[in-house]
Amino acid sequence: MTHESSKKSYSYKDAGVDIEAGNSLVNAIKPLAAMTRRPGADADLGGFGALFDLKAAGFKDPLLVSATDGVGTKLKVAIDMNKHDTVGIDLVAMCVNDLVVQGAEPLFFLDYFATGGLDVEATRDIISGIAEGCKQAGCALIGGETAEMPGMYAKGDYDMAGFTVGAVERDQLLKADTLKEGDILLGLVSSGVHSNGYSLVRRLLDDFKMDLAAPAPFDNSRELGDALIAPTRIYVKSCLAGVRAGYIKALSHITGGGLYENIPRILPDNLVAELDANAWSLPPLFKWLAELGNIAPRELATTFNCGLGMVVAVDPSDADALKTLLMDEGEEVFEIGRLTARADDQEQVLINDLEEAFFK
Repeated sequence: MTHESSKKSYSYKDAGVDIEAGNSLVNAIKPLAAMTRRPGADADLGGFGALFDLKAAGFKDPLLVSATDGVGTKLKVAIDMNKHDTVGIDLVAMCVNDLVVQGAEPLFFLDYFATGGLDVEATRDIISGIAEGCKQAGCALIGGETAEMPGMYAKGDYDMAGFTVGAVERDQLLKADTLKEGDILLGLVSSGVHSNGYSLVRRLLDDFKMDLAAPAPFDNSRELGDALIAPTRIYVKSCLAGVRAGYIKALSHITGGGLYENIPRILPDNLVAELDANAWSLPPLFKWLAELGNIAPRELATTFNCGLGMVVAVDPSDADALKTLLMDEGEEVFEIGRLTARADDQEQVLINDLEEAFFK
């Protein structure tokens, strides 16, 4: 079967892809990427690939460590608020915090951004957040991909993924086999929900018809939406300082799965992390979520970070020095528990007084 050809001259722009807008975006974000330059990364944006010189970065016997992640449905909250300048920080944080738990220094970062139609201003805001996250982590934004995909995404919607590579000197790699009974666990305070659990957050917002522009029920000084999209805290510089001082034995980034699922990822089979829920305060945001959704304490601590974004294992003899170092680096630190011997088939995380402490 044959078809007549169109008398109209079709273009890529007619199909929803604007190459000129893409070029405008590249020019707009070049200065943002330039702000993140660091030793080892000197290339400009726009080439087909980017080089990194490990020797110039000061490494002698490095292992490479890589991580990739996204922001999840927190993006929908930002889209609903039309506020796009912080989700890039989340993107970087979710990747680089997963590197530092190996003792690795993030070296460079690349992003993948996909949308139905390119909004240059909104996308520049997003990339500015990515650049800010890279500055906080000390890594270079050396490239990325912006994809216009009409038909895949609704108008105004977008998604993104981040990719980072870091390095650690072979003798500074953090390993679970150094942990022992009696080691102290410290908790580093989170900046909010971070970037996990937003499918539940958004379900509650929808079911209870919450207004993102209204004052937060738990904090009248800020809008609910602003509290919910507070960017994920980046723990790289503080934790690297602790690693390089020789104090930190292990790190657990508290992401999807909360305290119950993430802490076991750093533990050998013979140890249990025993936490005291009275050792830190459940932030009002999490109390509000729990009360709004009648969320059980165990569910809360398996879904959200509950106020702790990073858990740090340290030898008792180094605990005070590490606390001081981390506080000097800007962290709020609580001593939340210790490692104990594990009985057969015992769960690897015990949180004592969970319900009493969280809902007192």
